[in-house]
Order: sequence, then structure tokens, then C-alpha cells
Amino acid sequence: MFRLPPVGKNDKRTNEAAAVEEASTQASEAVEPMPLTDRGRIILAVFFALFAAWFVLDAFFPGAFHRAPPAIQETKSAFARCVGIVSLMAIPFLIALFPLYAALRGVKVYEQFVEGAKEGFNVAVKIIPFLVAILVAVGMFRAVGGVAMISSALSPVLDRLGFPTDLLPMVLVRPLSGSATTGLFTELVKTHGPDALITRMGGTIFGSTETTFYVLAVYFGSVSIRKTRHAVAAGLIADFTGVVASVIVCRLVFS
Repeated sequence: MFRLPPVGKNDKRTNEAAAVEEASTQASEAVEPMPLTDRGRIILAVFFALFAAWFVLDAFFPGAFHRAPPAIQETKSAFARCVGIVSLMAIPFLIALFPLYAALRGVKVYEQFVEGAKEGFNVAVKIIPFLVAILVAVGMFRAVGGVAMISSALSPVLDRLGFPTDLLPMVLVRPLSGSATTGLFTELVKTHGPDALITRMGGTIFGSTETTFYVLAVYFGSVSIRKTRHAVAAGLIADFTGVVASVIVCRLVFS
């Protein structure tokens, strides 16, 4: 009486159950990382000590370890020099830290990287329609002069607030497209030079903000989410905060 009706091979419930069972099997077969041993802790401590020594030598004894870039050497402010050295060390530090930490915990780094690359290819194929849509929308907005119109309307207000109007097109395009922002920043560097205050502001804004609409289209689209709720408002508020903070910090550090 209570027996479930028979289902065929093409039944949706059967396929879902099989998918859930396969996922649980793979999860059970996944190898958990080993706890960090005392030897691993010593290696990590030596790793952090080497980078700390690099920072101290470059910050307080310029030229003792290696010659830093001229832009850092010529900086008179100690805080600005420390910030420049940290930015110089950040990429090699992160590139070395994560594989080292994973290897110390018994993770097969190369194999995991290959598996992640496979998943990334599938995600890239899935988000192509959303990517095309956002790029076409950005191109149309720029082609009809939307950015130029908003810039001319806001210029009088921004001049009174001390915000450089040359940065406004870059700020407006940044939430829409990263490649377009790169082009505008390149023009900014060619016009004012790489060491100008406005160029430093633009570079800081470029690193402190995000392509909000692009990210929403790609990442929400990849998981088929259409109702983003407060994600757009939160992203734009974060971008605005990054722009304001970039201008204030650059004026305090580089003026």
C-alpha cells in the first residue's frame, strides 16, 4: 500500500537522486587536509621572518638588501615609503604563501589547481551570454555619450568639493567595465604623467573599487540568480566609499 510507484531511467527524481548520491560519494572520498605539524609551523615562521626582514631592510635601510624602485626611494614620507614597499612585496608574498601552506598540510597543489582549472572552463562557457549582454550595454552607454553628459553635469559640484573632474569618467565607467577603465586610466597617465597626484588617485581608485555590474552579471548569472536584492546597492556604496577614501588618502600621503 505504501510502496512508491516505479520510476524509469529518464525520471527526473531518479536523476536528481543519482546526482545527490554521486556528490555525496565524491565528498566522502575527498581527502581532508592534514593538520599543520610542528615542522610546518617552523617553516611558516621562517617564511614570515624572511619577508619581515625584507620589509625592515627596505623601509629603514634603503639599498642594504636590494635597490627598490626609484619612485619608492625618492619618497620623503616614511608612511608612503612603507606603503610602497608593502605593495611591492604583496604579490610575491601571496604567490608563495598559499602553495607553501597547502603543501605543508598535505594538499596536492598541482592536482587541485588542474581540477579548479577544469571547473573554471565550464563556468566560463556558462557565463558567455551574460558577459556579452553587459559588454554590449556598456558599449552602447559610452557610444551615446552617457558618460560625457554625466561628467559635464557634475563638474561644477565636484570642483567645489576638491574632486578632480578628470577622474570622473573613470569613476563612472569603473562599475561597468574593467577594460574600459584601463583605457581611461592609460589616457590619464599619458596626459598627466605617472607621478602626478591625479594619476596616483586614479590608480588607487582602480585598485579600491570593483566592476560591480560586470561582477553581478557574471557571478549571479553563473548560478542562475535573477533577483539580486541589495547586492547592487551594497556594491555601489562600496565603490563610492573606495573613491572617496582614495582621494583623501592620496591627498594626505602624496600632497
